[in-house]
Amino acid sequence: MPGEGLHPLPHPWTVRVRLGPRMTETKGGPGGGIICDQSQRPDFGRPGPTVSWKDAHMFLSNLSFHKKGQCVHRSPAMALASINELPENILLEVFTHVPARQLLLSCRPVCSLWRDLVDVSTLWKRKSLLKGFITEDWDQPVADWKIFFFLCSLRRNLLRNPCAEEGMASWQIISNGGDHWRVESLPGAHGTDFPDSRVKKYFVTSYDLCLKSQLVDLKAEGYWEELLDTFRPDIVVKDWFAARADCGCTYRIGVHLTSADYITLASFEPPPVTIEQWNDARWTEVSHTFSDYPPGVRHILFQHGGQDTQFWAGWYGPRVTNSSIIISHNMTRTLAPSTAQPEATQG
Repeated sequence: MPGEGLHPLPHPWTVRVRLGPRMTETKGGPGGGIICDQSQRPDFGRPGPTVSWKDAHMFLSNLSFHKKGQCVHRSPAMALASINELPENILLEVFTHVPARQLLLSCRPVCSLWRDLVDVSTLWKRKSLLKGFITEDWDQPVADWKIFFFLCSLRRNLLRNPCAEEGMASWQIISNGGDHWRVESLPGAHGTDFPDSRVKKYFVTSYDLCLKSQLVDLKAEGYWEELLDTFRPDIVVKDWFAARADCGCTYRIGVHLTSADYITLASFEPPPVTIEQWNDARWTEVSHTFSDYPPGVRHILFQHGGQDTQFWAGWYGPRVTNSSIIISHNMTRTLAPSTAQPEATQG
């Protein structure tokens, strides 16, 4: 249905797209294919010439998709085109450059062809390679490439201000005994350097109990319910603590996975660790992985702290820094491939 000033391509026409060393052709005629303005017909719409993938992608990226693969070019010079005339491997390449959430929320519902292509594991493996989540020589098994891609995209430390660079910001003080919490610079008096030179500061406790916490809202961080409840990706929690060499201390940590109404579903709460006076002041890492936890997890409550054992005025208790909560791309559970997708509210 060409409009004013629009003309069908000559018959027969050929679309040739070069992808590296490969050449792909799509042919058609007056009854279908790409329709464009006679004066501004794209080179790759004429019979004969070949163009780069970049040029083809520039045209395809301006297509507004409608039902059954029919689409409209956003440029005023373009009219109706059938993108489904393209070979599937070209469509896959186009989809590789479409944002992941748009693929699932906007492209997948268009038609059965697009649904099947969006669900192909090859697409999500390509997107993972493009984003740098994997390398060309990746040989580790992946149960579901789509879920793998989203978990890698979301992967980050969910705790804010873990290394005291912003003072006590983002932390809720549960207990502020003695001379209260304080931030100091590494290595600190009677202390040692941190194993990672990028960490410059730490939090330090006093002679009475000091505890602080953060509550992570997983849905607010982009993790939708089906992802959490069906796949239950591993949740890796880490913390670092150290004592002053000249003073003993007791360190404690507690991490709780909770439901939407804050009912605890799984916990990591080891016995407090006491370090004797005249120690080597070395930094110690605490690590725990939550795997195959119950469904319904919506929040993670992290808290840590302690106090010194000498009851000295000042800040002689355990030092803590570089805390982290990371949702891994690993999944302990073995599941069949799923159509899991983000909720529309996630954007």
